[in-house]
Amino acid sequence: MTITGIISAIIIGAIIGALGRLILPGKQNIPIWLTVVIGIVAAFIGSGIARAIGVSATSGIDWIELILQVVVAAVGVFLIASMYGRRSLR
Repeated sequence: MTITGIISAIIIGAIIGALGRLILPGKQNIPIWLTVVIGIVAAFIGSGIARAIGVSATSGIDWIELILQVVVAAVGVFLIASMYGRRSLR
């Protein structure tokens, strides 16, 4: 992977993570770097799901793939925020 690919993954991951965080109600008490990491992982998982169901290659913007990535990010943010919150209470 090139430097450009890494920077692109970080930027896209930040956007995907932020969108996933925005669709959840309430406040998530996790740091922004963790949101970016969740977004990067969600982008890869969402792309894999899109490939598996055959919707990753479309002409134009891959809306279904993007929606899958954001939903995976929202689930990831929810799960990590609930674990992170419990951890800090101890």
